[in-house]
Amino acid sequence: MAEKANQAEVEAVDAATVEAPVVSEAQANPEKFLENFNWHNYQEGIDEVDDKQLKEFEKLVAENFVDTLNDEVVIGTVVHISDRDAIIDINAKSEGVISLNEFRYNPNLKVGDKVEVLIDVREDATGQLVLSHRKARVIKAWDRVNAAHDTGEIVNGFVKCRTKGGMIVDVFGIEAFLPGSQIDVKPIRDYDQYVNKTMEFKVVKINHEFKNVVVSHKALIEADIEVQKKEIIGQLEKGQVLEGVVKNITSYGVFIDLGGVDGLIHITDLSWSRINHPNEIVELDEKLNVVILDFDENKSRIQLGLKQLSKHPWEALADTVTVGDKVTGKVVVIADYGAFIEVADGVEGLIHVSEMSWSTHLRSAQDFVSVGDEVQAVILTLDREERKMSLGIKQLTSDPWTDITTKYPLGSKHVGTVRNFTNFGVFVELEEGIDGLIYISDLSWTKKIKHPSEFCAVGDKLDVVVLELDVEGRKLSLGHKQTTVNPWDEYETDFALETVHTAVISEIVDKGATVEFNEDIVAFVPTRHLEKEDGGKLKQGEKAEFKIIEFNKEFKRVVASHTAVFKAEEVANVKAAVKKAEAQAAEAKPTLGDANEALQALKDKMDGKPAKKAKK
Repeated sequence: MAEKANQAEVEAVDAATVEAPVVSEAQANPEKFLENFNWHNYQEGIDEVDDKQLKEFEKLVAENFVDTLNDEVVIGTVVHISDRDAIIDINAKSEGVISLNEFRYNPNLKVGDKVEVLIDVREDATGQLVLSHRKARVIKAWDRVNAAHDTGEIVNGFVKCRTKGGMIVDVFGIEAFLPGSQIDVKPIRDYDQYVNKTMEFKVVKINHEFKNVVVSHKALIEADIEVQKKEIIGQLEKGQVLEGVVKNITSYGVFIDLGGVDGLIHITDLSWSRINHPNEIVELDEKLNVVILDFDENKSRIQLGLKQLSKHPWEALADTVTVGDKVTGKVVVIADYGAFIEVADGVEGLIHVSEMSWSTHLRSAQDFVSVGDEVQAVILTLDREERKMSLGIKQLTSDPWTDITTKYPLGSKHVGTVRNFTNFGVFVELEEGIDGLIYISDLSWTKKIKHPSEFCAVGDKLDVVVLELDVEGRKLSLGHKQTTVNPWDEYETDFALETVHTAVISEIVDKGATVEFNEDIVAFVPTRHLEKEDGGKLKQGEKAEFKIIEFNKEFKRVVASHTAVFKAEEVANVKAAVKKAEAQAAEAKPTLGDANEALQALKDKMDGKPAKKAKK
């Protein structure tokens, strides 16, 4: 009963609630509601902020937060360092994270350090601020490098390593190129000595397109020595002796550093003696005294001398040395015309090739001596004022022409060596200094020689006979063919006129042919004498008999004929027939008319006429 009573009370309350709705302030007092309605909140969605409060808020934002634009370099503070990253606060909405790899150059990085960072991205996909210290360094480094280039400021750089043509230098974190020629004013022979060193440089060139930087250490040195150079140049005088350092050695001379000014010692001014290369006298970086020989108007080209600091060797040559003395020296230079012999340090004499041998057949000096040989010679001329000396080697032996008539009398036979050819003969050396000439006509009894090289070669040994001897003119005429019997003396008999020989036509030539009877006799057969008995002509390779119709021993000319052979036989047959007929007529005692008829028939046959018919 009690439960039912409670339920009835609840239902009564609910009914009262529904029946009596709540009345709002706007409904209860509309005028007051409209007067206090927030129209700004209704339109903007937020309450209106007082101008004074807004300005204070903007001031606090400006003081405590940076304008986080992309690609902007700002200063940040390291607030935390983990094993891999550094947390950087740049007073933005959030902090940035940078990998410690970008701080490898600075292993002492710690919390609180100020670092330059580049705002790469204000907010990535995860809402993280993206920063870069490496990019910030590069941007700042380029600004510093460009400023150093424009102002000429001296910068410090760390030489990292060698590269082709120079070195790589770290300047403000940028890899710059240091050419080898820009390291120092003097040539560098050991580049490795500069690696891992910090040096001062001047930025001399920037290529913005390719981001290349070129630095120079030499430019700093040149600036320092320019003042010193002007002082030295202003005091230069010919004959002045200065101390210098060997800067460079070339094949033609030595460059000397006189303290910022370079001078050249030509190879001929290094030593009174002949040298092949300057490094025989000086070494790199060697200190030595030099004398100024000459310079141009601007004193930019300075000619120096080293040998001039010592006495000339000719002045030290003993007065006892005279013409006719024997001296010993070393061959220092060889030319075609002779050899220069150094008989003392800086004192040379010339042995002309004509004074090397008694032979009149001159050869090159290389045939007698070589560079470095030690030779003995006789002084032929001596001029101390001109500092010239001529020497001779052949004078150490006796002149072979002094007893030439005893050694090589007329008609004597000898063996010589072919030394040279001319168009008219061969020069043959019988011994050193004794040459003779064999005229081309005295080489062979039988061969027709157009040039001596067809008969022999240089270096061949030849048997010779002395034909003529001119002692005063030092001329010797020789013969080779005279060492053998002249075969033409025998041929004159063997191939006499009218003799007949069998041979083969070897060649058909103009106006006839040639036949070889032996290795020496080549006869000519005129065309009309090639006619055979049947009226044809002999051809090349055809074998036949030939009669000698001309023989000239002096000019070695032989002419033969085949036609004369059979025509001569026919005449002989006619003559034999005539004799036979005469003999028969004598026995038969024919009448005079018969005899005349027989003789007429023979005559006609000889003349080539047809035979007449006998009378009946």
